[in-house]
Order: sequence, then C-alpha cells, then structure tokens
Amino acid sequence: MDKTTSGGFDLSYRRASEVRWQAHDLTKAVRAETLGQRPGVLWFTGLSGAGKSTIANLVEKKLFALGKHTYLLDGDNVRHGLNRDLGFTSEDRTENIRRIAEVAKLFADAGLIVLCAFIAPFRSERELARDLLEEGEFVEIFVDAPLAVAEARDPKGLYKKARAGLLKDFTGIDSPYEIPSNPELHLRTELLPPEELADAVVEHLRHHGRLG
Repeated sequence: MDKTTSGGFDLSYRRASEVRWQAHDLTKAVRAETLGQRPGVLWFTGLSGAGKSTIANLVEKKLFALGKHTYLLDGDNVRHGLNRDLGFTSEDRTENIRRIAEVAKLFADAGLIVLCAFIAPFRSERELARDLLEEGEFVEIFVDAPLAVAEARDPKGLYKKARAGLLKDFTGIDSPYEIPSNPELHLRTELLPPEELADAVVEHLRHHGRLG
C-alpha cells in the first residue's frame, strides 16, 4: 500500500476519516463575553504599497487604547515563520492565504479582534476567509490606492524589481488584482491620511456594535 510521505514521515494518518472535531466546554461566546467585545476578522486588502499595514497597525493601536484584545497578522511577518516554506507561485500564494484564514479563524474563536493585512489579490481567496467565519464576523476593508500611487511609494522597492523582470507574478504588474466587489469599507489612501482612515475603521466597528 502506497503511503504519502514528507520529510521521511508517514502522513497517511492525515486521512479525513481518521480526524474528529474535539468539542470544548469553553465556547467563543464565553470567551468573547469575558473579553467584553465581539470577535471578528478585519481583512485589509489592496496592492503592495497601498497602505494596508500602516492603517492596520494604527487601527490596532486605537483598539488597544480602548481596552480591546487584538492580534495583527501581516503578510511579511507570517512568511518569516508559519509560511516560510511557501514561495510566490499561484499555488503557494493561495495556500498562504488559506493558512492565514485558518489562523484568523482560530484567533477569532479565542475571542479576539484579528487584523489581517494581506494583498490577497483574488476574490475567491477572500471569500474563502469570509466563509470560515460566522455571519457578520468578517469585515473586508479595501485599502485603495491607484497603481501609479502605490508604485510611486514603493517602500520595499518591489515594483522596481518587478518592472525590471526580477520579480515574476507580481500583483499589479504581471499578475492581476481583483478589486473587492462589495467591501464593508473602502479606504482611499490617496485622498486621506492614514490616521483619518484608521479612525474611520474604528468608527465603523463602533457603529455596528462590534466593540462590545
């Protein structure tokens, strides 16, 4: 009988028929009530250089100042550890988002407000993340900057490398970005400063009763 292996380890035990969900006595509702907030995922999506990480960081600081319990997942940081084995092929990028979505779901189950700052260029990836959560828990935030603006910022020099052919499948250059069709929030970073946009996110959460 053939067995799937990885690094010399037998992975046949991973068959779905052998896996059972373990129910726990402490639920998400109980944890959220203890923390005094409604858990959920704030998913910041947009081109590289649009301002996702900057705004997400400001929002987390503002929520922390309000006594809320949060965690921020950022694209570059996650690739240093959890997803260090993934490259930037279409398959690897899809797997990158799938793993992040699952981690965000676990953190939300712990009662946290999770902030995710990822390009996540395809609508199907973002819908996958939304579908993992309960109704109303996923907040898609389109951090919108025209390509020319994002490329002019180019904080990591990635656009320059992509234009020179040193980076393949780079979103916005030779790989598409699918604009969110109906995001909960649309932030125009070429029109307003990050601080005001972060305030708009917090106000949205407050207006929809997500801050407890």
